[in-house]
Amino acid sequence: MAQIFDAPSKALLRSQIAEHIAETKKTEKRNPLPEEQPLPSDRYFDRELSWLKFNRRVLEMAEDPDVPLLERANFAAIFASNLDEYFMVRVAGLKRRIDTGIAVTSASGMSPRQQLRSISETAHELQTEHAELVLKRILPELAEEHIVLLSWENLTSAEQERLSRYYRQQAFPVLTPLAFDPAHPFPYISGGSLNLAVLVENPDSGKTHFARVKVPDNLNRLVPVDDLTDEKNHEERYGFITMENLIIAHLESLFPGMIIREARSFRVTRNEDIDVEEDDAENLLNAMEKELLRRRFGPPIRLEISNATSPFLSELLAQRLRVSEDEIYRLPAPLDMTFMFELQGIDRPDLKNKPFIPITNRQIATVESSRAQDIFAAIRERDILLHHPYDSFSTSVQAFLEQAAADPKVLAIKQTLYRTSSNSPIIDALVDAAHAGKQVLALVEIKARFDEDANIAWARKLERAGVHVVYGIVGLKTHCKLSLVVRQEADGLRRYCHVGTGNYNPKTARMYTDLGLLTCDPVVGQDLTRLFNQLSGYAPRSSFHRLLVAPRTARNGIIQRIRREEEAARNGHEAWIKIKVNSIVDEKTIDALYRASQSGVKIDIVVRGICGLKPGVPGLSENIRVHSILGRFLEHSRIYAFANSAGPQIGEGPASGPEVWIGSADLMHRNLDRRVEALVRIVDTEEINALIDYVDLQMADSTLSWHMQPDGSYIRHAHDENGKPLVDCQEFLIKLHQRSRK
Repeated sequence: MAQIFDAPSKALLRSQIAEHIAETKKTEKRNPLPEEQPLPSDRYFDRELSWLKFNRRVLEMAEDPDVPLLERANFAAIFASNLDEYFMVRVAGLKRRIDTGIAVTSASGMSPRQQLRSISETAHELQTEHAELVLKRILPELAEEHIVLLSWENLTSAEQERLSRYYRQQAFPVLTPLAFDPAHPFPYISGGSLNLAVLVENPDSGKTHFARVKVPDNLNRLVPVDDLTDEKNHEERYGFITMENLIIAHLESLFPGMIIREARSFRVTRNEDIDVEEDDAENLLNAMEKELLRRRFGPPIRLEISNATSPFLSELLAQRLRVSEDEIYRLPAPLDMTFMFELQGIDRPDLKNKPFIPITNRQIATVESSRAQDIFAAIRERDILLHHPYDSFSTSVQAFLEQAAADPKVLAIKQTLYRTSSNSPIIDALVDAAHAGKQVLALVEIKARFDEDANIAWARKLERAGVHVVYGIVGLKTHCKLSLVVRQEADGLRRYCHVGTGNYNPKTARMYTDLGLLTCDPVVGQDLTRLFNQLSGYAPRSSFHRLLVAPRTARNGIIQRIRREEEAARNGHEAWIKIKVNSIVDEKTIDALYRASQSGVKIDIVVRGICGLKPGVPGLSENIRVHSILGRFLEHSRIYAFANSAGPQIGEGPASGPEVWIGSADLMHRNLDRRVEALVRIVDTEEINALIDYVDLQMADSTLSWHMQPDGSYIRHAHDENGKPLVDCQEFLIKLHQRSRK
């Protein structure tokens, strides 16, 4: 049953915050450092502008001639999708804070209005560059490969007749022209939708009127011109026309008797960041559903219009949508380049990455019972470190939960769910387990951005099946990736655990690089039991041994280990730090890394996205290198590795060797302060070395990557001095795993 947030929940949150502050003070007192010199005030890059630099790197992937052509088209679509979400959330949030007067100067020293101006300048530049890339390079190169985006005028009469029939049967019935005149208010334009702004003239009165036609978002944007079931046509051409082009060619059917004067595409981006006041919400589920309804009517923050639009029509749209000049993006049609995702359905393997099939993890594959693969037996032998997508998710994590659901010896399953796929086998396994009479707890995070609707639906489905569904702790998103299975065995109860860096989503597990640990270590089992009790009940003073848990101990634990390396370097010990994350903007952690660098600690950081740290600055960070990796898979795993050459405590004990953690937490305020995150310590020596080798591979000068410069720019290193391509670490790992299987 769903958890209701009441007065005890609020008290619990206040207790956790107070304990978090007290723990911070204790840690600082326990780990005194030499008197510190003040760090320069301009030591951080702006996080919003850093994200735009990340998306520029995505654009560079779309430009790269070494990337297969359809994959380049896919990267161009990813760029557009990324930018949409950035405007809907980050830019929208910044504008809202400015409008309400609560915006403050950023850690980079930029005022909110300075940030907004810089974002606008960079975004205009990027969108123009993106449109030119698609129209002048990608589409012409696709045409050379007989994948052609056509206009209505280019079609033969037979092709026009066939598409007119398609229009009448499939498109026309779902189109709704909306007029704007004294009897009709200006129509509501939904965020993210593609629309046609149409000017029509009444031949009787001579008056011109405006109408809006929404391009259906439940039909494919690319309409095939050729019969794709005809193999002969396949060999000759894959011809397409955009849906908006098809509609424009048939506008007379929507406005019979009127003269079409102008028809141009436009698109609005709205504020879609949601904000639920949980302390005032009797039931979080109902509050979230109301907020999702409100999201549809957020204020416009960007207007994209065809650059062929007349001044009159442009001004009409800008006035009615209440957008300023710097919020208008005039771009060549077609707008919304995410339509190129649809090109992935074309059967041209020569224009795509070579097919990749994940393999079953070697440790799991080599342990079999009399009937089938026995994951529990494999876990009992030793901890299993999974590396997705190279290790199959379906034959490891998914199979682990499915086996637990079917095993009569399993008494209970506890699971966090942040994002999962449609028709999720994970959800099905939990439902099956509940039907089998097992105790099943699912902690569903219904505030997972843009997955709120889906997660609400999952929550209701699980509740109907008899699963105990809770929504975590007031004020915190539950982002940790945890599974706990309790099994009755001959020698008593045994707890089997999974701690991961990625979501329980079989679809993204094939596209994201993530890590996971399967273990039945009693220490981890005890830690997860305590953490689940904290999430589902009242256990604010839980302590953990192989876990670092945000918001209480993650930041402090990481900083303590950074300081340990700093102290080791000062005392002449080997000292290094290797970090792989999605983003790093937390100022306290960055400052700790700066101090460690000043003490001589060698620091390597792999960051896919935002980086607020300035590497290679003399006197501040000359011992810090930052590289970025983009490729066919989205780099999503988090690793924190420390030399730990001076023992478990600063200056105490014998050298104990490297210390490595993996988990769900990035070095961001939201992860360390406003989310429940979990990092688990890896204890197997072979797995420790494998993770260190992984970071070293991504940081190697022989690896294809972007190297961050002290000024915040990135230089792509793709070829050596002889022009030979550098190592693509993802392709290298694919081959490594395939050889391992053989």
